[in-house]
Amino acid sequence: MYAIGILAIKEIIEYRGLTPVPMMPAFVRGVINLRGAVVPVMDPLARFGRASSVPGKRTCVVIVEIDGGDGEPQSVGMLVDAVSEVLEIGAADIEPPPPFGSRIRTDFIAGMGKVRGKFVILLAAGHVLSLDIEGLAEARAEAAVA
Repeated sequence: MYAIGILAIKEIIEYRGLTPVPMMPAFVRGVINLRGAVVPVMDPLARFGRASSVPGKRTCVVIVEIDGGDGEPQSVGMLVDAVSEVLEIGAADIEPPPPFGSRIRTDFIAGMGKVRGKFVILLAAGHVLSLDIEGLAEARAEAAVA
């Protein structure tokens, strides 16, 4: 279970299909038309190296606003299985990301929230949803070789 700070979330919309875009990494599932704007939609599971999500009845797209790299805000969609609830996690119930060692990236984890006796991974939306040009160039080069 993952969570994102509510201030980064613009809206939550029903999943109605995506338009795939060629030459994108596997975690970029496609784009949607959001009131005339083209918004890329990412699959966080694929971004984390797991199998891509399979859309179901409760699947939705969480529209998040991140820094586009040039100081301008950019809207990006996250494909999620379901949105369970909106809740407040007090500062006393948030722990820093655990140290997994120098070879494991934790920059996408903002913290570990304790909710009803279980941990919820608090995502750093800007890192999880970034579309860095260097990473895309590498993915395109790999696709061209394949």
